[in-house]
Amino acid sequence: MALDFVAIDFETANGSPASPCAVGLVRVRNGQIQESLSMLFQPPFPHNWFHEGNIRVHGIRPEDVIDAPQWEDVLPELLLFTEGLPFIAHNAAFDMGVLRAASDAVSFDLPDLSYSCSLLMARRSYNLESYRLNAVAYAIGHEDFNHHDALADADACARIVIHMANRHDAETLEDLLRATKQALKPLNV
Repeated sequence: MALDFVAIDFETANGSPASPCAVGLVRVRNGQIQESLSMLFQPPFPHNWFHEGNIRVHGIRPEDVIDAPQWEDVLPELLLFTEGLPFIAHNAAFDMGVLRAASDAVSFDLPDLSYSCSLLMARRSYNLESYRLNAVAYAIGHEDFNHHDALADADACARIVIHMANRHDAETLEDLLRATKQALKPLNV
């Protein structure tokens, strides 16, 4: 199987898409999880404040990032980790919106990368009452993960995509996208 992509998940400090404070990435090569990366960092100014509602969801507090690197310092490492592979996120509109907005906040020009959405693919692959990440993960038998931890969510996303590829007999990401009537979209629009 030549299924290659990077699953990604962001957690944000507040309601602004330009306020990421954590990211999880899982690189998949040949249909196998190859490597993962998790980073905690300070959101870009002026989006670097924490809303109590967001803290309740992911548990990350301002004091957790006080000594963490700045967003603009981890962004190059994040992009290097992708090796140019397409991103897949569960509800990709959110995660790609965060990546774009936070990069704009620090005047960082993103490279030409592409992405697709495992949520939209799951709607074409399973018959479920809910297509939230944890519901789809549970449906495929991946029940033991810390939902709203960026790395755990990226890992769950990767496992869902691999499961869908096997379900559709898809050898490549392109095969899976075709089977689920999805497409890769450019990150830079």
